[in-house]
Amino acid sequence: MALNFTFRQLKVFESAARHLSYTRAAEELHLSQPGVSMQIKQLEEVVGLPLFEQIGKKMYLTVAGKEIYIYSQSIGHLLDEAEDVVEELKGVRSGRLAISVATTASHFATRLLAAFSERYDGVTISLDITNRASLREQLEANRPDLVIMGQPPEGVEVESETFMENPLVMIAPPGHPLVRKKNIPLKKFEDEHFVVREAGSGTRSAIQRFFGEHGVSFHTGIEMSSNEAIKQAVEAGLGLGIVSIHTLELELETKRLVILNVEDFPIMRHWHIVQRSGKRLSPVAQTFKQFVLEEAEQFIRL
Repeated sequence: MALNFTFRQLKVFESAARHLSYTRAAEELHLSQPGVSMQIKQLEEVVGLPLFEQIGKKMYLTVAGKEIYIYSQSIGHLLDEAEDVVEELKGVRSGRLAISVATTASHFATRLLAAFSERYDGVTISLDITNRASLREQLEANRPDLVIMGQPPEGVEVESETFMENPLVMIAPPGHPLVRKKNIPLKKFEDEHFVVREAGSGTRSAIQRFFGEHGVSFHTGIEMSSNEAIKQAVEAGLGLGIVSIHTLELELETKRLVILNVEDFPIMRHWHIVQRSGKRLSPVAQTFKQFVLEEAEQFIRL
């Protein structure tokens, strides 16, 4: 036999059984006494047995009432737990967050995520640091909650918001003859060879577009798959490099690399926080997105 009672009936019964009084249950639940009586009568009809008995002026639970009372307490506790979990999710005290980040952004993004994790220590964060091609694939498959990258990919339906400038600067080893020059004309670099990211990289596309707009030819010497490799190659004298200033914190501090003072530089790009169009963000993801839009700049140390 199915017991088709309502949670409301069970809640009213639990209160009346705990107090052994319809009057006190009505006061606790802000109901009228007839309202309490009606809910318990309906529950008794569902159970098919009386739940209370009146002896003199005192009310007692029947055997069936005692059994239902035990279950009503257990169900009430489970409902309270469910309510707490939902409220935690709404309040971002727990939950999961899947973030993918362009390799160029990893230096500040890891600090940003660490700060977010400290503020919301119940959140489990999955972080993938990868290249532009992989970020595009992930957005197409709608895998991450949010992506931090440079220019959003074309041909994929995404929603993006700019949250910070991303200046690209020209770097050289400290002993390069142009290090102390000021406002070096871009034409000066027509015959220079550059250490660059692989074809399809957002940074490389921006550089080639910039040189083309200024009517200056751009020669790639060596292709590298990461910014770390580019910096090491430039330091070793294999060519000049153009990278995000946000990747240079340690090298500038230790004076292993120098930013050249070049006409019309830096190449100004922007960081974006990106999601697949139409994606419904969880409360955790919404909070992280707002955190990035409002606070990301404080995690830049240059």
